Amino acid sequence: MSKFIHVVKGTKDILPQEVEKWHNLEQKALEIFTKYGYKEIRTPIFEVTELFARGVGDTTDIVNKEMYTFEKNDRSLTLRPENTAGVVRSFIENGMSRLSAPVKLWYKGPMFRYERPQAGRQRQFHQVGVELFGIKQPAADAEVILLAVNYLKSLGLNDLEVEINSLGCPQCREEYKKRIKEVLKPEFDNLCEDCQNRYEKNPLRLLDCKVESCKAIFEKPEIKKVIQSDFICDECAQHFNDVKSYLDKMNIKYVVNKLLVRGLDYYNRTVFEIKSNNLGSQNAVCGGGRYDSLVRNLGGEDTPAVGWAMGMERLNSLIPDIEEKRLDAYIVSNSSIDAFELAEELRAEGFNVEFDLSNKKFTKQLEKASKVAKYALILGEEEIDKGQVSVKNLDTSVQETIDRKNLRSKLQNDKNS
Repeated sequence: MSKFIHVVKGTKDILPQEVEKWHNLEQKALEIFTKYGYKEIRTPIFEVTELFARGVGDTTDIVNKEMYTFEKNDRSLTLRPENTAGVVRSFIENGMSRLSAPVKLWYKGPMFRYERPQAGRQRQFHQVGVELFGIKQPAADAEVILLAVNYLKSLGLNDLEVEINSLGCPQCREEYKKRIKEVLKPEFDNLCEDCQNRYEKNPLRLLDCKVESCKAIFEKPEIKKVIQSDFICDECAQHFNDVKSYLDKMNIKYVVNKLLVRGLDYYNRTVFEIKSNNLGSQNAVCGGGRYDSLVRNLGGEDTPAVGWAMGMERLNSLIPDIEEKRLDAYIVSNSSIDAFELAEELRAEGFNVEFDLSNKKFTKQLEKASKVAKYALILGEEEIDKGQVSVKNLDTSVQETIDRKNLRSKLQNDKNS
């Protein structure tokens, strides 16, 4: 016997009994996002590595540690670790900047990062996300946050907490970076190795550190005072105040978290996370923000943009299991060819129908029908000869025999009742 091959660590089969929950996430996304005018886009699973190095940022853990990169014909390619860079590339390449603003896009699909697998996080994972291009005004920031909240609520998640912050523009952010470096310099040797590397390359990323010893350093009064300071310029401050005003008007509860910087280099001004109180310490279900320079950095025209992404595995962990849908009918017969014919007639009319391909005994077929369907359609010799069907309601055990020509209306009426 050949050696048994296991699924690769960090990947997971999505089994038939789980797929209904995934369909629910996807169908709600289509329903809610369409109401806001967002159109679905599907980009390739792999792109040239340079796209993510330039787009996500070469100081991020994603680019430095987590990407699945391979060579093909002397070209470096990477499985996408996130999808904003790919959507921006498509936005530029397909001339979407010529469309009337705003351009509203949404996506769903698998992403790939080499991380330590844990609950709700795999090396192949799935995200659903939105991107809005062409609007610099704070109304765009507020809309994508509101869209995320309403999507989560449509899934039955109401215990939500929205955290927001402003990273300012590149100009006012430089002074903030300088002040962070100054106040943390005496603590440099006490920072973790990652933070020591970030100190020079991107000091804002220090605030995103999850190491407890670093988090304790940031809580020291003299350091916390700098972190909590209002460093952003008047224009960025006005933008942030306007975002908060929109959220207030829409009754979106939020808290300002000065430590919130997000893990990607392309963000500016508004950044946000949405958390659910059902996940314990790993409770962020949505993250996003504004990235006004990314389109230009990837070769396009100067275009403001804002968006977010959600991990679908994490969402699924919060949503109750969905009861598997039953078939409309299961055909019970000793004549496979007659059962086959009836099944196809009903499928053509829009009903979900199965029958026994192996021609088991009647009792076995009825037993199967009771587990998977609302009705058993019994085709015995007498029913076949008379052009009839015996219809058994498997919930009530009531059985009646009707003409085959009346079967469709019988099932349809019961389905609608």
